[in-house]
Amino acid sequence: MQREEIETVHETYTTAQAVRSVSEQPKVELKQLSAFYGKKQALYDIDLAIRPNQVTALIGPSGCGKSTLIRCINRMHELVPDAKVRGQVLLDGSNIYSGSLNVVDVRRRIGMVFQKPNPFPNMSIADNAVAGLKLDGVRNKDKLEEAARRSLGQVYLWEEVKDDLKRSGASLSGGQQQRLCIARALAIEPEVILMDEPCSALDPTATAKIEELIAELKAQYTVVIVTHNMQQASRVADYTAFLYLGKLIEYGKTTTIFENPREQLTERYVTGKFG
Repeated sequence: MQREEIETVHETYTTAQAVRSVSEQPKVELKQLSAFYGKKQALYDIDLAIRPNQVTALIGPSGCGKSTLIRCINRMHELVPDAKVRGQVLLDGSNIYSGSLNVVDVRRRIGMVFQKPNPFPNMSIADNAVAGLKLDGVRNKDKLEEAARRSLGQVYLWEEVKDDLKRSGASLSGGQQQRLCIARALAIEPEVILMDEPCSALDPTATAKIEELIAELKAQYTVVIVTHNMQQASRVADYTAFLYLGKLIEYGKTTTIFENPREQLTERYVTGKFG
């Protein structure tokens, strides 16, 4: 499909319809969000309303802008040299790029879990879990121990490691390391959790545990997950957004996106005809 056809398909879909369908105040809302790496534009005028306490999946082929979008939501995009953002990202109605919200506070309220498990190798399991709190200046030993116990318990890792908390976090299995990284994000008590391909480096057993965890986390958090795995998106997500060439093609309930999409391009992608 040629770029011109993509432009036509995109123009026929009014994202505002999806935004208007959200009955309650979105937890995160993107308004005309565009992102750039130098002169190269990666995202084009994205409008997206992310519901609170739901799992939203971002799908689309490699290079479509999924990871860029998720990094714009907690201002990690701006860490890349010459990167810039145009438009708004609203967290509970406040634009995180307006200057009224401190970037440290933004990243405290919106946590991130990366594609590859990245525990700090020179830190123990316990210290990995509370690394964010220590960076925030928390030094009270009792508070740190309680936070480690709570966050490790939330990811069902406490029982597996409680007798060996001084071991290096890097000594854990891949799946355990990823759960440790999720615990590290949870320890600072965020409101939103962003996950960029959190299962891509894991085996099926570890993947199943992470998916079960994601389903449970939405009771307390708003979760946004980037995934290439269509089956995973259909299993864990309440809402799904399909991106292509940096544009939002379609957004809605996951069952609709996979079973009765509005756009032909969406249907072609979710059925494996390209991508």
